[in-house]
Parts: sequence; structure tokens; C-alpha cells
Amino acid sequence: MLTMFIGLAVITGATGLSSLTKAGFDQHKAKKLNENADERLEAAAERLDTLRRQCGDCLEALGKEKLFVLEHSIRDFLDVFTQIKNVDFKESEELLELKKLHIDKKEFEELAQLEHFGSSLFAGGITGIAGGTLTAFGAYSAAATFATASTGTAISTLSGAAASNATLAFFGGGSLASGGLGVAGGTAVLGGLVAGPALMVMGLITGAKAGKNLETARINAAQATETCEQLETGAVQCIAIRRRTMMFYSLLARLDAIFLPLIHGMQTVIATEGTDYSKYSVQSKKLIASAASVAVSVKAVLDTPLLSESGELTESSEAISTNTAERIKQLEA
Repeated sequence: MLTMFIGLAVITGATGLSSLTKAGFDQHKAKKLNENADERLEAAAERLDTLRRQCGDCLEALGKEKLFVLEHSIRDFLDVFTQIKNVDFKESEELLELKKLHIDKKEFEELAQLEHFGSSLFAGGITGIAGGTLTAFGAYSAAATFATASTGTAISTLSGAAASNATLAFFGGGSLASGGLGVAGGTAVLGGLVAGPALMVMGLITGAKAGKNLETARINAAQATETCEQLETGAVQCIAIRRRTMMFYSLLARLDAIFLPLIHGMQTVIATEGTDYSKYSVQSKKLIASAASVAVSVKAVLDTPLLSESGELTESSEAISTNTAERIKQLEA
């Protein structure tokens, strides 16, 4: 009988030891799973942090370039062009190619409104304009939403848009890991990326909340994988936005380089041939029409939003990029 009790004790002890060993192994595995999930989330968040800041910087740079072109080239063009009388680009067969550009009075009225808005922003000095304001100006069409703002209210109007827009807040907020999302928290900021819910899981996996249960750790690991995929979607979108923004900046700078000599040429035409377009030589008419066509191309770049309200790249910006690039090739040929 004693031998049987000893045998049972040994078996029970072995079973208990085996259970303890398995529990320890499960706990160790759970810890590793949680650590791995944490590391993957931190890496994904850091990557998105870097890319979104680069996006914000690029959009801000585009906003500055837009303001610079409005305040200098567009203003100079309008100052000269408005002096010229009897302008009619449809009257001459020599200007057949330019007829296709559909240059009309409305284009220049809208351009004047846009220039007025740019001047109201520029009046206080570009260094005094909040970064979010410039980012908004870079990302969206100013003419449709802001060009009617009067001097003194334009900056506050655009600043308000920047502060209330989830995508712009996303570009300008603090670290994702620390929850610095501003208005973007819980809101779609880049197409399908919803920042708040996507990042909440980070807090569930780290620290004491992680837990030692293996099944819980596996669930956390799966959630981490899903969140990393969402963050990568945002990162890819940031790369696309940055690329489109840099393209717009390049197009605008190249157009401006073509525009300036034409504006100086217009000034020379007025000085030598007066202000009556109908009396200009064919060559001078071509120069005026070319300058006007470049002004329209510049306006198209200025007036085309890069992003939708949900933070997706617009189809119109892709079309304008392609068309403007082709137009520049023709002008530079």
C-alpha cells in the first residue's frame, strides 16, 4: 500500500512539474510574442511618422512656392496684361495653335482673385504664416474655397481650415506613438487609414496590459499584424502624396522660369508698340498670347487640389500633372 501511495505521489509530482514547466514555457512564449508585436508596431509607426512629416514639409514647401509665384510672376503679369486693350486671341490665323488653349476673360478674373488672396497672405511676411496654413495652401485649391476672403481674414480662414482638417492635422501632429494626432484621432486621415482605432492596439499590447496568457498574446500578435498593415497603407499613401507634391512643385517652378522672360517681353512690347493689341505685330501678338497661355497653365497648377477631404490623391491632380508636363515640353521645345 505504501508503495502505491509513493507511486501516486511521484506521478502527481511529475504531472505538476510538467504543468509548471509548460506554464513557464507558455509564459515565455507569450512574452516573446508581445515583445515582437511591440517591436513591429513601433517600427511601423516610426516609418509612418517619418513619411508623414516629409509629406507635411513638401506640402508646406509647395504652399510657399504657390505664394511666391502669385506674389511675383502672377502679379507682374496682371499688372502688364491689364494695360493692354482690344485683346482677341481668336482673330488671327497665325495664332491658330493658341486658339486651342481656350484663354478667356473668366480665367484672368479668377487669376486676379487668386492673386489678391495670395497677396493678403503674403502681406504679413511669409515667415509669419503658420506652417499649417502653408500646408493647406499646398494641398488644396485656394480659388474655390478661399480666394474670396478679404485682406485680413484670409490667413485666419485658411488657418481654420488647416486646424479642422483631419488630414492636415495628421501631417502636422505629434508622434503617433504618443497619440499626438489632434483632430485626426478616430478620423479617416489618408484614404482608408483611420488613425485612432488603428493605433489604439499599440497601448493594448505594451506594458502590463499585454498579459502573460499565451492565447491573449497570440490575439495581440494578430492585432499587431493587422495594425502594421494599416500603418503601411498610410506609409504608401504618404509616399504617393509626397511624390505628387514634388511633381507639382517642379512643374510650378519650371512654368515660372518660362513665364518670367515672357512677362519682361510684354513690358518691352508695351514700351515699343503701345497698349493696343490690335496694332501689334504678329510676333508681339504671339508673345502676349504665349504669356497668357502660361498664366493659364500656372493657374491650373495653383487651382488644382492635390488631396480630397478624405486624404486621397485627386484624379484632377494626376491629369493636371500629365497635361502640364506635356505643355512645358512644347514651350521648352
